[in-house]
Amino acid sequence: MSFVVPVRTAPLRLTELPWQHPTMLAPLEGVSHPTFRAMIAELGGVGIVCTEFVRIGTAALAPRSIVDQVVHAPGVPLSVQVMGTHIENMADAARLVAEAGADVVDINLGCPAPRVVRKGAGSAMLKDPALLHDVLCAMRSQVPGIFSAKIRAGFDDRSSVVDIARTVEAAGVDFIIVHPRRRVDFYEGVADWRTIAILREHLRIPVVGNGDCWYAADVARMRAETGCHGVMLGRPALRNPWIFQQAQALAEGRQPFRPDGAALHGWLEAVCQRYTHDMPEHRRGIIGKVKELLTWLGRTVRDGGTFRREVLRLATIDEILAYSDTHVAPLGADALDLDACPEEPLERSGSANLVVEDGAGGRWLGGGRADSLESSAGSPPASLAVRDTGASTEASTEASTEASTDATTEASTGEVVTPAPRVHARGCA
Repeated sequence: MSFVVPVRTAPLRLTELPWQHPTMLAPLEGVSHPTFRAMIAELGGVGIVCTEFVRIGTAALAPRSIVDQVVHAPGVPLSVQVMGTHIENMADAARLVAEAGADVVDINLGCPAPRVVRKGAGSAMLKDPALLHDVLCAMRSQVPGIFSAKIRAGFDDRSSVVDIARTVEAAGVDFIIVHPRRRVDFYEGVADWRTIAILREHLRIPVVGNGDCWYAADVARMRAETGCHGVMLGRPALRNPWIFQQAQALAEGRQPFRPDGAALHGWLEAVCQRYTHDMPEHRRGIIGKVKELLTWLGRTVRDGGTFRREVLRLATIDEILAYSDTHVAPLGADALDLDACPEEPLERSGSANLVVEDGAGGRWLGGGRADSLESSAGSPPASLAVRDTGASTEASTEASTEASTDATTEASTGEVVTPAPRVHARGCA
């Protein structure tokens, strides 16, 4: 992909993120509805919460359905994400959201779902920089407040990620969130945080990192390794709702909360009660939403997957809570993978210090090739897709909240990626 990056004419509004905490709850389709956002906010430590994306098509807008998405959680700013390609409708949607009181208007440029990509939206817009720039400029003209964009490292290669990010910046976006996988990667492998570091180096607007930041200690480590201004958490907050407050405690030098089975069961009970109360119109769908969370909460139980497998077979909320009360509530904290910085993590976190072997004697470490044959921007060639052949991978062909498939992934080029040893936050070693 070759194109000329436009020059930014809009003034820089932000040099740092303006919230109390440098963390964001990610937009998660079907999950980050008002009740879930409120429950995460109540636990503390999150800087801003985001809605799931609002689809904007080519038909005439329904203003009420857009404005209804602007539901604040008490005491926490709200970002409303829109997604689409129709220039005028996207601009109008941005205006409606801003006028309704959203603290941030965000555009989705990263969704990898086939049904989204087929319509040219989400990550597909990364292939059309001219349209991308036009849509962003139109939205910018209608948003008097903060405007952001969430991108991936590219569609099928990462060679143009800097130019894409600069195009986003040139359109007047106030900060950018980057997930360092490409669209073709979906959620496979381990996130290569070097992409975040590269954009931090090349952009003037604040950069927020996202991707495989599974533990609270990873929040500080991502910021230290990449220099990013903040961290967005999605799936990690589904499996550990206390991750934001744990990250805050670490940042403040306090001992983070260490959930045990009683705490995890109590959270599940609270979810069931709040969902039932707040979403009566989804009465038949409540169990589906609860099970969606259980696919992630169940990953924290150190039992080889037994709890997760068995609880997802149950047919009613009462059965789920009874099973959890019997099998989870009695567990100690050591039986769960919910520590801020576990000694034996079940998840493989990302890193900006990955070692890549290309099968032909070439190795890259922390962004540069060991034998000095470096590629542009100090990163491996675009043909090298980062993979982790030693950890369970998360493969999804639809929304980010779908259950992942444990599988060993090996790239066609035969490269092997090994993350650097886990770095523990001070006080948690």
